[in-house]
This record gives sequence, structure tokens and C-alpha cells, in this order.
Amino acid sequence: MVFLDKLFSEFASFVWGLPLLILLTGGGLYLLAFSKFLPFRFIDHAIQVLRGKYDDPNDPGEISHFQALTTALSATVGMGNIAGVAVAIAIGGPGAVFWMWISAIIGMATKFFTSSLAVMYRGKDSAGQIQGGPMYFIMEGLGKKWKPLAVMFSVCGLVGALPIFNVNQLTQAINDILLAPNQIEVGFTSSLIIGLILVSITSVVILGGIDRISKTASKLVPAMVGLYFVLVLIILVIHIQDVPKYIGLIFSNAFTAQNFKGDNFLGGALGGLILLGIRRAAFSNEAGIGTAPMAHGAAKTAEPIREGLVAMLGPAIDTLLVCTLTALAILVTGVWQTSDANGVSLTASAFNHAIPGIGNYLLLLCIFVFSISSLFSYSYYGSKCMSFLFGADKKHYYNYAYIASIILGATTSLNMMINLIDGFFALMAIPTMLATLLLAPRVLKRVKLYVATLK
Repeated sequence: MVFLDKLFSEFASFVWGLPLLILLTGGGLYLLAFSKFLPFRFIDHAIQVLRGKYDDPNDPGEISHFQALTTALSATVGMGNIAGVAVAIAIGGPGAVFWMWISAIIGMATKFFTSSLAVMYRGKDSAGQIQGGPMYFIMEGLGKKWKPLAVMFSVCGLVGALPIFNVNQLTQAINDILLAPNQIEVGFTSSLIIGLILVSITSVVILGGIDRISKTASKLVPAMVGLYFVLVLIILVIHIQDVPKYIGLIFSNAFTAQNFKGDNFLGGALGGLILLGIRRAAFSNEAGIGTAPMAHGAAKTAEPIREGLVAMLGPAIDTLLVCTLTALAILVTGVWQTSDANGVSLTASAFNHAIPGIGNYLLLLCIFVFSISSLFSYSYYGSKCMSFLFGADKKHYYNYAYIASIILGATTSLNMMINLIDGFFALMAIPTMLATLLLAPRVLKRVKLYVATLK
């Protein structure tokens, strides 16, 4: 068991290492330059599409542009934004946030291309239903000889979409913030009860399919992002005199690596800081991994570029907005320098410091909803991979395994399984990015046609 634990830990570290970061970041930079910064030139138009200005009920697909974006966001807005940012600051200081921003800007271009392709090259499952996602745009766009790449994505997706890590962290947050401070015994029984509650909530939603998942996400995600924004705004108002100083530190420390405590990379602390920020952002917004295109591929639209423009807003909301809110809350309260806590506990310390008594509980509410909404989306992603590999009539079996893994995640500390899942999740990026880079010229041709119709 110790051998396997070490093996899977090294596997996850290797997969999330330099080659993957070069593929995600280098590939994203290429797409950004190749498109001549298109995502930023069409932000206003993207917002109009998101608001429903171009919706047509007769278009192919299952859900609206807004529902597709909130479904994708429900998977990315979660522990990566609340715990992941805290990890980045604890190791790298304020400068890590700057490199998370850079990664998000690059990720906007990646999301535009991958989600445009998800609609451009939609395929049909064994039941004849239109489907989108990397496995389908690989097959439809590159041809059947590329099927091994599509199969690789789907196999990795079966494992990578399991919710063990997310549930484990949510259970830990409930135990640490709610139960332990109120002298409620924390152990197997309390974790099992939490797991059963999560199973009950998740089952009701995911067994209803993408329609119910998207409708639930479209209500939960905007409400919780709004609440989180208000809470951090309160913290920033309380510490308003410190805000300019820390915004300045985010920029200045990004190039000095003054507070960096991690391992050096490419011969120095600055390289380590850049690597840290990019990796944390990749975990947070998942640009290039290939999960979000599965949600955007279900959008009710006949125009791929519209959905790509909507999708590119995801990293902006996820990293540039929500991650920045978390970072500022941690920085201005000073807990990043006075507390030994890390991850979600450090974020909780910031909220408790600024809003004593109820700050922890309000944060826990946000964590709970963000994590629950992630559970809904990942079940959909995993069942789509199951459907592609074994047929649409078999996809419901994935939900049963998915629900069982919630109990597993809540009641055990499975570092071995968590590393295994993280590794497979990262491997999904290889077929996604390779296919996207190969098909990028076709997306730009479609962009020219779309711009011409707008004019």
C-alpha cells in the first residue's frame, strides 16, 4: 500500500509537471497570438450572446448559452478558488496571484477554441443524440484514425471526473469550520452522515440529466458568486487602507519572488513562482483540460463561434474575479503572514478575522454550494465519457459508481486515490490540446465567416 501511495503521488506530480504546463500555457499563448487576441476584441459581443440576444429555440442542442456557461462554471468555481488560491499565497506570497491572472488570460483563448470546436464538430452517440466534447471533435474533426486519442480522453475522464477529492475537502471544511468548534465529535460517523447527505442531494439532480443539472447550476452559481463577492467586499471595506498596498505587492512581488517559499524552477525562485501561479490557475479554471467543452457542446446554438465566445468568459469569472476576491481577502487581513494554516483553513481564518462570529459560516455556505454544484457537473462529464466508450444505454451505470465514490471520499483519507484521480484528470489535457492546436486554423476560418455575417 505504501508503495502504491508513493507510486501514484509520483505519477500525479509527473503528469502535472513541466511538459503539461508547456502544453497548456505554451499552447494557450500560441492560440492567443494565432487568433490576434480575438477573445478580448469580442467581449461585448460575448456578453450580448450570454444575455440571450441571439438565442433561437429551433437551434440544435439541449441548453441555453447561459446554462452552458453556468454548468461549466459550476465545475470550476469551487475548492480551486477558495483553497487553491490560499495554497498559492501561502507558498508564493502576493506575487503568485499575478501569474494566476496571466494563466487565466491565456486560458480565455484556450476555452474559446476548445468550446468552438465542441459545437463545430458535434457527433452523435449510439442513441442518435447530438453530443459535443473533445472525444467528438477529435473523431469528427480529425477523422476516425485519431480515435485512440478520443478513447484516451474518455478513459481518463472516467477516472478524472470522480468526485473523491472534492468531497474529501468539503467534508474536511464542514468538520473544521462547523463541527469541531462546536464540540461535535468528528470521526467516521460524522463523515458518513455528511457523505449520505451529499449523496441524497447529488442523486436528485444528476439522475435528471443535463437539463436538470444546467437548470440547478444556473440558479446556484450566480447566487453564490454574488454572495461571495458581497462578503469579500465587506472585508475589503473594513481593510480599505490596505487594499492599494496589496494590489501593488501583487505586481511587484510577481517579479521579485520576495515571499516565495517553494522549490526553485529553471534555476531560480522567480521560475518557481511562475510555475506555482500557472499550476494553481490550471487547477482552478481547467482551461485546456477538456471538461468545459462537454458542457458547451450541449448548448442550443447553430453557431460555434458564439458558444466559444461565451465559454471564454469562464476563466475571467473563475480566476480573474473569484480567485482575486479570495486572494485580496487573505492578503488584506494579514492572515497569510500571521497564520500557519493553509488551504481552506487559511481562507477561513481571513473571513473569521474580518467578520468575527459568522464569517466562517458564511464562507462554509459558499464552499458547500460551490462544491455541490461541482458534483453535479462532473457526473455529467463522466457519464458522457461512459456513453462514448460503451454506448448511451450504459451511461447511467457511471452515475451509480459516481454516487458510491461520494461516500468513499467523505469517509476516508485516500491520498492514493486522490493522486490517481488528479493524474488522470491532467492526462485529459493531452488529447484536448493536441486536437485543438491541429484544428485551430478551421476555427479561425469560421470566425471570418461569423464576423462577416455580423457586419
